[in-house]
Amino acid sequence: RRGKDGRARAGASAAMAEPAARLCCLGWDFSTQQVKVVAVDAAMNVFYEDSVHFDRDLPEFGTQGGVHVHQDGLTVTSPVLMWVQALDILLEKMRASGFDFSRVLALSGAGQQHGSIYWKAGASRVLTSLSPDLPLHEQLQACFSIRDCPVWMDSSTTAQCRQLEAAVGGAQALSRLTGSRAYERFTGNQIAKIYQQNPEAYSHTERISLVSSFAASLFLGSYCPIDHSDGSGMNLLQIQDKVWAQACLGACAPHLEEKLGPPVPSCSVVGPVSSYYVQRYGFPPGCKVVAFTGDNPASLAGMRLEEGDIAISLGTSDTLFLWLQEPTPALEGHIFCSPVDPRHYMALLCFKNGSLMREKIRDESASGSWSEFSKALRSTEMGNGGSLGFYFDVKEITPEMIGRHRFSPENREVPAFPADVEIRALIEGQFMAKRIHAEGLGYRVLPKTKILATGGASHNRDILQVLADVFGAPVYVIDTANSACVGSAYRAFHGLAAGTGVPFSEVVKFAPGPRLAATPSPGAAQVYAALLPRYAQLEQRILSQPQGLPE
Repeated sequence: RRGKDGRARAGASAAMAEPAARLCCLGWDFSTQQVKVVAVDAAMNVFYEDSVHFDRDLPEFGTQGGVHVHQDGLTVTSPVLMWVQALDILLEKMRASGFDFSRVLALSGAGQQHGSIYWKAGASRVLTSLSPDLPLHEQLQACFSIRDCPVWMDSSTTAQCRQLEAAVGGAQALSRLTGSRAYERFTGNQIAKIYQQNPEAYSHTERISLVSSFAASLFLGSYCPIDHSDGSGMNLLQIQDKVWAQACLGACAPHLEEKLGPPVPSCSVVGPVSSYYVQRYGFPPGCKVVAFTGDNPASLAGMRLEEGDIAISLGTSDTLFLWLQEPTPALEGHIFCSPVDPRHYMALLCFKNGSLMREKIRDESASGSWSEFSKALRSTEMGNGGSLGFYFDVKEITPEMIGRHRFSPENREVPAFPADVEIRALIEGQFMAKRIHAEGLGYRVLPKTKILATGGASHNRDILQVLADVFGAPVYVIDTANSACVGSAYRAFHGLAAGTGVPFSEVVKFAPGPRLAATPSPGAAQVYAALLPRYAQLEQRILSQPQGLPE
């Protein structure tokens, strides 16, 4: 989600060649390492993109990878004025390229999830009276009570997590209420730490924003509400009723509800763009700002997931995005309100042992060759003759397990498999675990389910075939280099239509579609219907044993 896209460099020249009359929406992405923008026209084509890279373009802030890692190795922050200045630079680049701001109908955006911004008392007056003669960062210098803000990489709030869980009756109770157990990076715990360790700064704070609602506030010229979808990543929002959970607010800090403001549906038009942008850049006064959301929810929109769909990013770690109608919050994974359908939900599951584990088994069992690896998948049968494997060289998140465990068809643990059996055991095991844990959160494969695969391993057709077989659904591949940005532009169009009740899928139906890569093999449903319960039982058996070191 934080990769670079080579096409962005061509954004400026591309804009010059475009017809002046092209009406569009802008999608912004305030991610960990850069601020990025795309323009999408009414036919859902991206015709402009550009970015500002924090480390490269704003070296005076001294970030590495867009952040400051503190001496304790746990505290990770980003300078809030760096984000403001990056927006200034990007808007100036757009203007210099000849971009016609007068054609922008609406804009929306995404922010790295879980980061929080602390507006100092009096900042709202500054926001509403910006001078078009000066860049934003010069006018907002004194507007923040915390200048270096905690971001999603921060893991320094373990004590606050335990306090929050204790206050609401335990981890499972918190998960049922807010969609997740307490996580160090989640915003409520970060706010609690600031209140406890820097009470003066907290008392001088009049508003707390997420990165998404902060970025939207810059465009709105007033405080933008937090949207339901990104708000679900705070351990503070009741995901069923979509209101702040009073017990959670009280456990974190005093007067928190007034500092957060009321949350709003993700497709809300929150207002017109600030007159600052009308006068300085030529935006039309009627340009609408649609609530910004988190980068993961925006990616779900960019990949155009629909009810029953699943997106699997096969990268260094593997991530699942699920579309859910009736969620079952658990101790693992996260449930968020859907960014595109107020009645539904999305879930996120992360698996640490992704590509690095696949590469290790490739090196050990296929002489380092992906073609040999693929050949092994093709030459072994679905279900692997009953041989099952668990491969976790680093401690896994879902489930919490470490080590390699191989089982014969009779459920006896064995020390080794033949090379081709090992390769299939790895890939089948990875996908069976994903399906089992997705179903644990309430996911069900529907007749219309599609799987959208992205990331490095999505280029391997034989791996995708196993994925289609295990899930019993067709697998499509999609280019998601800019999914959060493009999803934000799609959401801007949806925001314009949302008052009419038009569903998101209707708004984006002409957008470029994914490509079919694999369909389930005949007989796959029967093979995995027998194997999945067995795999789940063996997982529980391993978890019930004392966890040793990896073999």
